[in-house]
Amino acid sequence: MTRNCCSRWVRPYADTISIIEVIFWQKEVYLYCTISIYTMATSSTHDQRIAKMIFGSVYPHYVEKVVKKGRTEEELQEVIQWLTGFNKKQLEALIAEKVTFETFFERAKLNPNAHLITGVICGYRVEEIENPLTQKARYLDKLVDELAKGRKMEKILRT
Repeated sequence: MTRNCCSRWVRPYADTISIIEVIFWQKEVYLYCTISIYTMATSSTHDQRIAKMIFGSVYPHYVEKVVKKGRTEEELQEVIQWLTGFNKKQLEALIAEKVTFETFFERAKLNPNAHLITGVICGYRVEEIENPLTQKARYLDKLVDELAKGRKMEKILRT
């Protein structure tokens, strides 16, 4: 019985790197495995997709995530207000207007302490993301994650 293994890197899309592993056993393909690694920190395609996403289409998912973990929509709105300066009424207007993330963050007055948001989101350190818009969107994702994980509001708001 002979067993050979072959691994190679391929780039099927502009924003991914895949490792394809094929194990040959008795002259037949026995296992085929693909692992995709998204290169968010450097991908302009990914940045463009985030810029064009409608904030109002993502907001219900944020609500669902935090409510499922025992937090409230009001707490979510408090976190968003801390980061962007938008109150509940402004947030509702932006959702009704169907603004993109690009427009959402252009209109936002980012909290001066936003740079204190650190950590890993989607496999990348938020403080190392090069594109400013993508970084702001990931700041928001990170805050929502912290809220859903039950972190104290004082820590989430970096006070």
